[in-house]
Amino acid sequence: MTGEERRKEILSRLDGADRLISASALARELGVSRQVIVGDVAILRAHGHDIVALARGYVLQRKSAFERVFKVYHSDDDTEKELNIFVDAGGECVDVFIYHRTYGEVHAPMNLKSRANVQAFLSDIASGKSSLLKNVTSGYHYHTISAESPEILDSIEARLKENGFLAPLQDYEPSNLKK
Repeated sequence: MTGEERRKEILSRLDGADRLISASALARELGVSRQVIVGDVAILRAHGHDIVALARGYVLQRKSAFERVFKVYHSDDDTEKELNIFVDAGGECVDVFIYHRTYGEVHAPMNLKSRANVQAFLSDIASGKSSLLKNVTSGYHYHTISAESPEILDSIEARLKENGFLAPLQDYEPSNLKK
């Protein structure tokens, strides 16, 4: 298999994946070293493919035609409920971010598309020494949600509102966060 064929195969596997794929797993499956995979991913990124490296593997960012940012507020106990609202409606939780008056925006990719992704994320949080990013700003945070239609985003917004999770934007927050 040539390098070009291998990179096409990496893209194909990432595109069809419903979870993260580690460099080690790709290396085993494609019969090369982990370093070769890391190099291939660098080449793919240089050619414009939006591949994100997370602690447990790679994910191919897919741009949906529709995205919306929601400002939300809830307790740690409601995190699972909030994330399931996104994925159950057919949305993808692309990221989480906070707006801190001193530090500005602090972003973290999430790429949650299913309840299995949500459970894996919550397990990672529970097993680590870190807490949820929202706790830096007393529970207030934002999610970028992508979906195949604006109706899905409207449904997510309605469910967030029903559950009391939507939070109003403040005057000091950047105008690009306002609808």
